[in-house]
Amino acid sequence: MRVIAGKFKGRRFEALHGLDVRPTSDKLRETLFNIISQRVKESHFLDLCAGSGAIGIEALSRGASEATFIEHSRRAYKVINENLRHCGVNNGAHIIHQDALKFLKHISADRMIKFDCIYFDPPYESDLYMPVLSLLGAHNLLNEDGIVIVEHRRNRELPEKIGNLTRYREVIQGDSGLSFYQIDPEDAA
Repeated sequence: MRVIAGKFKGRRFEALHGLDVRPTSDKLRETLFNIISQRVKESHFLDLCAGSGAIGIEALSRGASEATFIEHSRRAYKVINENLRHCGVNNGAHIIHQDALKFLKHISADRMIKFDCIYFDPPYESDLYMPVLSLLGAHNLLNEDGIVIVEHRRNRELPEKIGNLTRYREVIQGDSGLSFYQIDPEDAA
């Protein structure tokens, strides 16, 4: 795997391997960042179920001011640390070894913590999709004009609306899909 663009462009990093791991392909990462490129610069980026950290590292490479990596697996947590070191990321990275739901429940109590982009990519067969989306839809963890992006298997049904979040775009590429959510304008008022 490699960083596609930005200040760390071309740097290679380790991917996780195993039956329960499915790294986001370079092609899907490129598609994602082509779509959200205007939102990334100076953003506060949350990479939930971060795996190897590829998405958050790409965000930092493209100008995000901060990327927070949430990863429950001890092995993946170590890989993220190594990948950040290998890519030369010295500032703006925060790695938290914790379950995604516990992390979100904890920060939802602190109304000061908000993100511009939240990227959620659990294992495709995970039971986390609905609980995490429900929590994100119930608690406003987004800055103004913030977005939630969910990576999923192309045929996984995700809700059009959940809490105050509304899906405004879906992109299918190969076996994968990206669903983009934002706060419903009616709920923001």
